[in-house]
Amino acid sequence: MARKRDFLSFWDLQDGEIEALLTRAEEFRFLRAVRAPHATRPGRVLGMIFEKASTRTRASFEIAIYQLGGHAVVLGKGDSQIGRGEPVRDTARVLAGYCDAVMVRTFGQDIAEELAAYAAVPVINGLTDLLHPCQVLADLQTVFAHFSGGLSVRAGAGAPASANSGSVLPVLRQQRYAWVGDGNNMANSWIEAAGILGLDLMLACPEGYEPDAKVLARARQTERGRITLSRDPGEAVAGRQVISTDVFTSMGQEQESEKRLRAFAGFCLDAPLVARADARAIVLHCLPAHRGEEISDDVIEGPQSLVWQQAENRLHAQKALLEWALG
Repeated sequence: MARKRDFLSFWDLQDGEIEALLTRAEEFRFLRAVRAPHATRPGRVLGMIFEKASTRTRASFEIAIYQLGGHAVVLGKGDSQIGRGEPVRDTARVLAGYCDAVMVRTFGQDIAEELAAYAAVPVINGLTDLLHPCQVLADLQTVFAHFSGGLSVRAGAGAPASANSGSVLPVLRQQRYAWVGDGNNMANSWIEAAGILGLDLMLACPEGYEPDAKVLARARQTERGRITLSRDPGEAVAGRQVISTDVFTSMGQEQESEKRLRAFAGFCLDAPLVARADARAIVLHCLPAHRGEEISDDVIEGPQSLVWQQAENRLHAQKALLEWALG
């Protein structure tokens, strides 16, 4: 029996599958650049459940399934019976009867896990409070494309040159990574990726805002790479090639905004802080950005920012993920 390919975290991927997804995402980026059709999953239907607001997740998944030849059904916060108390397992069974895969953007990781447990079709974690693996997949693609030069396109042909997924890991491991800010779902997914791929990652978080302890422990158990924590943003970015951040106040935490701004004083990715990184360093932010809080305007608009390519890569990474999940 074929394996049901859920993607709730990076641990759901087998050895080599992250690298294969990144390679395929790069191929999709070039297929779109040359306007070559790539409807590899015609007629497939993706159900999308949103309990949180979304720009990039909704647009990237809806456009991705459309360009793969399929269709999306979108259930917003007030559109499904989940919002009126229907058990998640009931929704899972019903949507599995209609759709070929389900993507959920919600609060608790347990909701995504329950959907996957009761749905007979693949379930993809579009974001939970614990993890955001779809975004970090696109971030890894951005790192690979930048530091490897990406894929070339055959002269006169509307298809990318053959790619070797074996080239991805060496490029990713040659970089040193920094996370500055809240130990949130993005930080947790970076930690998972670092533990699986063997990356050198340092995270600078204020006291009381560290990453999830269980996520960190599991990643360290692989004994691959190096994952360290710091209280000092300057120490975290020093000599690093990839610097990432996110908002200090995520959805659902608005009442903590003033307290968080005080706690994160000095953690803004501004020009003096970025200057401590490697001269060829790139800056990433998953968006939306609160300019002047976690990142300064001159940095996000500056020459080291790859934020806009990073955002576009959500589309290409989502295509690769959907193609993989749909088999």
